[in-house]
Amino acid sequence: MFNLDVRSVILVAGVLSLLMALVLFFLRRSFPPSIRGLGEWAAAPAIIFVSTLLFGARGAIPDLLSVVLANMLLLGGAVLMYFGSQRFFNLAPSLRLWSGLLVLALLALSWFALVEPHYGVRVAIVGGLMSLIALAHARLILHHGPRAFSSNFAGGAQLLLALSQAMRGLSAFDLAAGDRILDNTLPTQTVYVTLNAFTILMTTIGMVLMATDRLRAEIEYLASHDTLTGALSRRVLIDACEQELERCRRKGRSMSLLMIDLDNFKAINDAYGHLAGDRVLVDFTGRAKAALRRPDRFGRFGGEEFVALLPETSLDEALVVAERIRAEVANATTEQGYTVSIGVAGSRADDDTVDAILSRADTAMYAAKAAGRNCVRPAG
Repeated sequence: MFNLDVRSVILVAGVLSLLMALVLFFLRRSFPPSIRGLGEWAAAPAIIFVSTLLFGARGAIPDLLSVVLANMLLLGGAVLMYFGSQRFFNLAPSLRLWSGLLVLALLALSWFALVEPHYGVRVAIVGGLMSLIALAHARLILHHGPRAFSSNFAGGAQLLLALSQAMRGLSAFDLAAGDRILDNTLPTQTVYVTLNAFTILMTTIGMVLMATDRLRAEIEYLASHDTLTGALSRRVLIDACEQELERCRRKGRSMSLLMIDLDNFKAINDAYGHLAGDRVLVDFTGRAKAALRRPDRFGRFGGEEFVALLPETSLDEALVVAERIRAEVANATTEQGYTVSIGVAGSRADDDTVDAILSRADTAMYAAKAAGRNCVRPAG
């Protein structure tokens, strides 16, 4: 490895960065806008590619370009990649902090490249700042990312980059003022440059994997949830009810179902419009979920009808939950006031299907409607 030509390593790293920029660019075009940060992730390796061209032209172009601008583009690309990850995790990019550090780096690099040239000091500046950026980036990914291979891969790559750049910065104390990055007689610097290229490539691969994981999670969510309210879809809810009923049979326990219908919902749509009706459905879903326990499941059964599954819950306990939901809705101050009627049914030893429990809950719900609406009725 010590016989590697540094210029070749830098240029190969640049080409790989450009290829990954293209991959991320096309991902950004094809992925939904809800997956944020892909634009920054695509732009960052493209910027790093330009920096490698300037590094590779050292000696053929002015130091202002091959030293100052090249290093600033490298640092800027690393910071932009970090900003992309912040947006990916729906966090606000910390522009002021990193912009300030980049300005200080620009002043220092300009001085030690153009006024008092010193290669060792420049390596210490760039290595230290790159290590700081990579460490912050690794912490962000590993803290906010899911416990998945993609996050561990990208975070691990940034930790490796932080370590290698910190070691490179420390090694700068042994470098003379006149040493140059393209000097093949500095084997340790060749190793650090190679590691830098390798870890940046690993990071971009990790970002592609993270974006793919996020897309798969969104597709799975859309397949199992109602797109308007975020409640479970009817199919997924029925599956959950069937699994819970089977568990009740095995362990001799009980479950309850709430059949909930928004009162006079058609009148709301007619008076205020369908967008207002949609807002009512979303508002109700949020209030109902807040009144349920963590193990409970809540889904949209169709139109303005919803069903709540209450595991390990007797009929009497379910009536308390249903009344809590009804009161929360009735007492809420909303743009379009609305109420709900709720039918409650508990499982029985002779229940052989979920449909039987749903039928009793549905009958109880219509009994609540007949009683004047805005009330709760148990199944007979």
